[in-house]
Amino acid sequence: MYKSNELLKKVNEALDGLVYDRKPYSLYEPIKYVLSIGGKRVRPVLTLLAYNLYKDDPERIMTQAIGLETYHNFTLLHDDLMDNADMRRGNETVHKKWDANQAILSGDTMLLQAFERIEACDVSKVKDVFKTFLITTYEIGEGQQLDVEFETRNDVTEDEYIEMIRLKTSVLLACAVKIGAILADAPKEDWENLYKFGEQIGLAFQLQDDLLDVYGDPKVFGKVPGGDITSNKKTYMLINAYNLANEAQRKELEKWIYAKEFDRNEKVAAVTKLYDEIGIRQLCEKKMEECYQLGLKYLAKVNVPEERKAELKAYAADLMNRER
Repeated sequence: MYKSNELLKKVNEALDGLVYDRKPYSLYEPIKYVLSIGGKRVRPVLTLLAYNLYKDDPERIMTQAIGLETYHNFTLLHDDLMDNADMRRGNETVHKKWDANQAILSGDTMLLQAFERIEACDVSKVKDVFKTFLITTYEIGEGQQLDVEFETRNDVTEDEYIEMIRLKTSVLLACAVKIGAILADAPKEDWENLYKFGEQIGLAFQLQDDLLDVYGDPKVFGKVPGGDITSNKKTYMLINAYNLANEAQRKELEKWIYAKEFDRNEKVAAVTKLYDEIGIRQLCEKKMEECYQLGLKYLAKVNVPEERKAELKAYAADLMNRER
């Protein structure tokens, strides 16, 4: 059994070893750049951990694990372009370092590379693996569209938000563990329980991102808190604050939401104070814990000895214990 940090090292080595020998090189240079600037590598590590529940040679499916990481970074590249973001992981985004046309072309090529790597598995497993991945890519696009539509709505419900982040974020974590199980010849019942485990951990992970954007320590979290507040991004925090606020609180919140000009620090402080008054932090932490515990219940149903689940369980716990 491998530790998650050992698998992370192997993932990074595999990414560093990717060969870019097609031309023009200018098309592939941004891809190499995107995959070299770091990241948690959560999806490939989950794939390898799920496979390692059943088999002891996770390196065998490294191509598929790297395929999922390639796809994830493709979505980030296009997200950055849509959001006109300047930085990603402390580095310039592709459309800033090059231009928008380059971001589109290189992103499209990343998508093709992801499909190619996912499909390059044992022929007996291609159908199940490819179908799982294909459905996931549809769902992520649907989640992205919902996120865009939520920007112009002030009546988004908590349930709608949870469904959006399930589609946009958590289904890829679910896909990762399911593909690992499929490639390891796991029973189909385990495929589905691992999928549901990944789905719930993914929800908790995204909710934690919402929380950390407001309450995270910038020295630990790596960015200045309040970005979501400044941009009026529809998060679990803002949606519940708006829906649970009393009349005076909602009036104050709307003042900041609709303000065209404002001092960033003043807005972040004022909205955070409203979150504190309404109890939004505690509400978000409670929802995170519910999702996390439900995920563990699905993992408990997976038909392998408990000692083989220990590393996957520990990795999920680490994901939930980022500093804040």
